[in-house]
Amino acid sequence: MPAVDLSTHPGHLARRLQQAHHLLWNSMVSEEITSPQFAVLNALTAEPGLDQRTVGERVGLDRSTIAEVVTRLLRRELLDKARDPDDGRRWLLRLTGEGERAHRRLALRTTRMNQVFLGPLSDGEQRVLFDLLHRVSDAAEALRSPAQPSRTPDGAPGPGAG
Repeated sequence: MPAVDLSTHPGHLARRLQQAHHLLWNSMVSEEITSPQFAVLNALTAEPGLDQRTVGERVGLDRSTIAEVVTRLLRRELLDKARDPDDGRRWLLRLTGEGERAHRRLALRTTRMNQVFLGPLSDGEQRVLFDLLHRVSDAAEALRSPAQPSRTPDGAPGPGAG
């Protein structure tokens, strides 16, 4: 079989985009706070007092990843946690004062980084890109836990079928 054209493989292109994003993030936003950590700070800015599971759902992180991210943010004293008064088994998360300051600083930097990252596209192209990325990522979310086993177009079992 001849070599495949990886420029037609969405996973390959997504990886290249992620590498570029990571490079820009480290150079323009922060070398200390990662993009997923910022996403958690941002979610708790929008909705203070969420529990860890809900924050993970809001930002698209699995259970083990959100646990690690929250642990790092707690250690850096950017987050605080308190028992839920209605359910003593749950911990509710809030930004500390330092967490609020970090979020404000990073939010401004992410705006500039996104301008650079999306610079090659017109405003209309950016809207189309976001629409397409949302559609594909929303569909991909369904692959994590499909309701029923699926099949690929060639009849083979699809993701979650085994």
